[in-house]
Amino acid sequence: MKKYLWLMLVAGLLLSCKTQQLYLNVTEPAVVTLPPGVHSAGIVDRSEASKEAKALDAIDKVLTLEGAGLDRAGADAAIEGLASKLVADGRITELKRINEKFDAVHLAGPFPPPIDWTVVDRVCSENSVDILFSLEAFDTDTRINYQVIKGGPPKTLLGAVTGVEHRADMQTLVKTAWRIYYPSRQTVLDEFPVVHSLNFSATGLTPVVAAAALIDRKEAVKKVGIRAGEIYASRIIPYQIEVERDYYVKGTDNFRTAMRKARTGKWDEAGDLWRKETQNPSGKIAGRAHYNMAIIEEINGNLPAAREWAEKAYENYNLRKALKYVRIIENRMRENELLQIQEERQYQR
Repeated sequence: MKKYLWLMLVAGLLLSCKTQQLYLNVTEPAVVTLPPGVHSAGIVDRSEASKEAKALDAIDKVLTLEGAGLDRAGADAAIEGLASKLVADGRITELKRINEKFDAVHLAGPFPPPIDWTVVDRVCSENSVDILFSLEAFDTDTRINYQVIKGGPPKTLLGAVTGVEHRADMQTLVKTAWRIYYPSRQTVLDEFPVVHSLNFSATGLTPVVAAAALIDRKEAVKKVGIRAGEIYASRIIPYQIEVERDYYVKGTDNFRTAMRKARTGKWDEAGDLWRKETQNPSGKIAGRAHYNMAIIEEINGNLPAAREWAEKAYENYNLRKALKYVRIIENRMRENELLQIQEERQYQR
């Protein structure tokens, strides 16, 4: 039995050594595609509690130890984060903070009902903006837990009992919700919640001292608010990710030489060697060479050629790995089409 397991391990190692990994940075399209001609935007804050909810909200702040103005400061920070990210990107060329007072609303889950379109039309018209970013909700929900930690025989120091220590652990959930309104089509382009968790811990000789040590959470909530705004702005901005690819390194001397060239970044020279092996009389070697040529074309940004090489590797040489790669390339081609649309719309005036 041990011999059998050993053989399986060796076989697995030999199989894994047929390929090596490389990493590519690829640009993904934004999650949200803005309509053509959209270049000005307003930002409104709709996160104020409704009149009916404010009484409950005040009680909640006492029970959960939320500091005065914590939500207000966090909401302002979230809008600041959104605005700074949008300005830095340049996709929105004109951005306005709009101080609009909205009617009281009740939350339905993470979101209140959408703003009435007559209000959206009026706000956008009065401020000459194409779309409206709305902070629909901002809430901090804090829970605190006290523990008494015994630290040895009680001793008295300036009237305090040092043998007992109080520990306060606090968790604050920062919840934001966003929408984008497009009045020309009366369409909500996107709605998205962002939730962050903040954890604090402090100790003191008394519960009051332990709790007082946690008051710096306001600055932490403001930082999280800024980050929440930046995250939401990122939904309309294309972004880069790192993807992993395998390429074949064994089969002939050309494969081994090409591997060394690839390791030093000489991918075109490696490709020249792999191209020679596409004519190899061995179907297995030729299939691997076709697959590696697809990798080269993806590195060079020629996705149609990459798909063609991968298709041949599967259709002509039954390299099963190539079929999966065909699907990957086809997905990238679809995403590139959307990315091109987003980039073209960015420059339409």
